[in-house]
Amino acid sequence: MPKTTKANLVRQNLQLVKQLYPSLAQRDVRRLRDLTRAFHLSISQGEILCIDGRWYVTHAGLLRIALRRRCSGIRTVLQERQSDPIVGRWVFRATVYKSPVSRGFVGYGDADPSNTSPLVRGAEMRVAETRAVNRALRKAYGIGLCSVEELGSFSGPSHSFAAPPHSNGHPGPNSSSNGQPRLRDQLCLLIRQYNLDPTLVKAYAADFCGTATLKDASRNLVESFISELATAAKNDRESLLCKLNSYAQPAEVKL
Repeated sequence: MPKTTKANLVRQNLQLVKQLYPSLAQRDVRRLRDLTRAFHLSISQGEILCIDGRWYVTHAGLLRIALRRRCSGIRTVLQERQSDPIVGRWVFRATVYKSPVSRGFVGYGDADPSNTSPLVRGAEMRVAETRAVNRALRKAYGIGLCSVEELGSFSGPSHSFAAPPHSNGHPGPNSSSNGQPRLRDQLCLLIRQYNLDPTLVKAYAADFCGTATLKDASRNLVESFISELATAAKNDRESLLCKLNSYAQPAEVKL
């Protein structure tokens, strides 16, 4: 990537991160700058994501890196002996070939209802294959970042952002105190996953919670909205899009 293009991407990511994660610590901002320079990942394209102050690469980001570095091919194989369709457990082996003569870099991925989010219930087979591909790609191209798709139900140790000044040291409506992702991060993930309009989602959320803005809503209300949004996006995305479009501001007609 040319130096000018890389510099533009770094600038774009730093501007966007201030809007999406205003409470992010400076060390994490510097980490983003380093990651952008090293792997050319874009926040706006959904290639890198921040959850609880930690950066994660996404499947889209890994595929972009593989394409940029002219990956020769990816092969996945279901591990039938380790899989159990009855309980929804699936295991895949993925091999990434960096060149036609490469011996390949191998990665394994597993998924079952115990280590996947309820949002992807019934799709454990696809999750397992994606995790295997992600691990193989990370090995092949020396990427130390964990991928979002490898997180088990988005659980695990994490560092919460500092509490906002008005909270008197206690987590605010969008913060986390139990190791789970902040509500804002969950909402951003849903928006990216289902390609929703962030502005319309915010308007819908405020209306759902009965507040002027989303930040004025209580944590319980925001949690209920995220659950409602996830269910609607998964079961009937077209109806959800129609609902969101109803919150679009009509354009002024200038005479």
